[in-house]
Amino acid sequence: MPEPTTPPPRLFSFIGGLHGRWRVTDIRSEIGESLPGISRLDIVAGEAVMLPADASWLLRGITSNERYVIRDEKTALVAKQEGLGRPGSTMAALIPLRKTAVWWAMSQDERREIFEARSRHIAIGMEYLPAIARRLHHCRDLGFGESFDFLTWFEFAPADEPMFEKLLDQLRATPEWTFIDREVDVRLVLDEEVFESSSPK
Repeated sequence: MPEPTTPPPRLFSFIGGLHGRWRVTDIRSEIGESLPGISRLDIVAGEAVMLPADASWLLRGITSNERYVIRDEKTALVAKQEGLGRPGSTMAALIPLRKTAVWWAMSQDERREIFEARSRHIAIGMEYLPAIARRLHHCRDLGFGESFDFLTWFEFAPADEPMFEKLLDQLRATPEWTFIDREVDVRLVLDEEVFESSSPK
């Protein structure tokens, strides 16, 4: 009988402070209140049981099934996208988002209409695959104590930074973004020395 496999973690903790593999190059508010400034970001798979004394903030989210996506779109996404942790992807962005109460009061089909039929969120994202790798984390599923609804983590190579900026410009110009009341943009680069010292020998 084959050995049971351990499922991949779904909960991720993003700890902003003075420690972590990712060095922060910029942190700014796009909509609403920003987050306190930090110098580094640590990402923990699972619950961060004990925060470092220097931590300025903790954001949590869980991965889930793709929502608002129909079968053909999901098949196309799986075929084209690549995972995180690629050797050349030394730049990253963490973008926490919160949507308005009006958005959450709508039905699933009404949100899908705005999300894809009017805003082309999935179609726009497809244009930038596989260069821009992404993982979406849902915060609302954890309860009412979270500051954001979503945490989106992006990784890309330095040469693809202009492409990433174009992706954000397109998404922020869509009807969907009129339902966002808080957005913070945290930019990061992989600290090679920390990366090497933390890698298994």
